[in-house]
Amino acid sequence: MGKNIIMNKETLKNTIQQLFASNKGLLAMDESTDTCNKRFAAAGIEQTVEMRRRYRELIVTTPGLNENIGGAILFYETIRQQTKDGINFIDVLTKAGIIPGIKLDMGAKPMAGFQDEKVTEGLDGLRERISEYKTLGARFAKWRAVIAIGDGIPTMQCIEANVHALARYAALCQEADVVPIVEPEVLMDGAHNLQQCFDVTEQVMKILFYQLYKYKICLEGMILKPNMVIAGTKSTVQNSKDEVAEATVNCLLQSVPAAVPAIAFLSGGQSANDATAHLNAMNKNFKNRLPWILTFSFARAIQQPALDAWKGDDANIKEAQNLLYQRSKLDVAARQGMY
Repeated sequence: MGKNIIMNKETLKNTIQQLFASNKGLLAMDESTDTCNKRFAAAGIEQTVEMRRRYRELIVTTPGLNENIGGAILFYETIRQQTKDGINFIDVLTKAGIIPGIKLDMGAKPMAGFQDEKVTEGLDGLRERISEYKTLGARFAKWRAVIAIGDGIPTMQCIEANVHALARYAALCQEADVVPIVEPEVLMDGAHNLQQCFDVTEQVMKILFYQLYKYKICLEGMILKPNMVIAGTKSTVQNSKDEVAEATVNCLLQSVPAAVPAIAFLSGGQSANDATAHLNAMNKNFKNRLPWILTFSFARAIQQPALDAWKGDDANIKEAQNLLYQRSKLDVAARQGMY
């Protein structure tokens, strides 16, 4: 076996401890320009760089956000932006005690030769990008892989291509003392039932962790960001909160090593209430069986109520910020099983 590259494991562990102290979770505000524009269009908001900047200023300047949010994942457009008073968003967050992170992948692209499957790109030049973002102040990062369930998919090739990229990304992050968030998202889109989601999620996790082991990833210095085990949006059977919680916990217990310190769920298109209720049920029903922290790394499930209230109008900022704060507070309660 080759020797491990010396990295500062303590630095990684300290960052993770800070991110999740006091039952906090993560706010994902790293939507790509396309995704952000889609959400703006749906809310009747103009799709411009300035409107995206104003919306993200509303988020980072929300009073009291640091009570509930330990880290914010930024997009490469956002990490260099400033408030209208000329203060870098990074500085606003850091001053509030919220650790800035950065989305590093370049998006999921159609996988050549594999219909309806995608592979995430962005490994080229990644070492240099990590170094640059670290200089700007980012202390953790994110890379998302998407796995769809459908007729004959996912294929083993799709899973392997995606987890290989996740492992190489994680290795480059840890080399730079940046905590990698490893996000293999089994998508909710589709007519699959709970059991199918369970089976695919378990398979993806097992192949992922074998790959992380091969690439010498320090498990204590990473965060896993998985989907919850949930029936597809087009499935005729939608399970209860407790059933989703039980399936998710059992799936993870069978496939995620105990050395991983924290699992921060994505909301994946669930409503704000559903995502929070599912997380709550996991912590309430299984707290004493869990080797890891179970927390949140929600985007839409924290932001949507605020976005709907803001509508692009500065007169609504206070109300929108209040909704954002309240939503994140409910997620902290869910982390304690007290929602």
